[in-house]
Amino acid sequence: MNYLDVINHYPDFPKPGIDFIDILPFLSNKEAFNEIVRDIDAHTHCPNVVTVEARGFLFAAPLLTQSKLVQNIVPIRKKGKLPFSKGDLHDVEIMKEYGADHVYYRLSDIAAGKPNGDTFELTFFDDILATGGTAIGIAEALNKETVVLDGKEYKVKVKEFLFLVEFPDLYDHDRINAIAPVHSFAQVAGE
Repeated sequence: MNYLDVINHYPDFPKPGIDFIDILPFLSNKEAFNEIVRDIDAHTHCPNVVTVEARGFLFAAPLLTQSKLVQNIVPIRKKGKLPFSKGDLHDVEIMKEYGADHVYYRLSDIAAGKPNGDTFELTFFDDILATGGTAIGIAEALNKETVVLDGKEYKVKVKEFLFLVEFPDLYDHDRINAIAPVHSFAQVAGE
């Protein structure tokens, strides 16, 4: 299936110069939704998936029931959306195509997953890869973390990036690939 046939484009939304990619038509197309979830599962090589609200949740959460490998979804949320205990919540400044923003994750959500040896390996999934600011900011922050589970300290490592759609002309390939390999299911070429 050509996933570009499923999505919609909205030029100059939310501001002039932005080509908004609407992936919500997947939610009204059962065949396309099932296929993309199967594709995401086939390209996921870690039992822990980190994903960004809100659209990333829609595609990552079904992996908990569809995948034999995926056992944990680590949500990345906006300010005020995650209740937390002292020391658990971590703030990440990200650079989006619209400007700077902040997102948050909890170490307890990572620790709820499954380590591989001495590392919690993560697949990073998001709906869109445009400038790469969100993915790079979150991955760099996560890769500096350690998680304590049953008295043992574990490293955290983003092992791969998966995106529903990418704009290959907009992001710094060297910078993101220095963190982990990138795979996308559809590419939108620049004008």
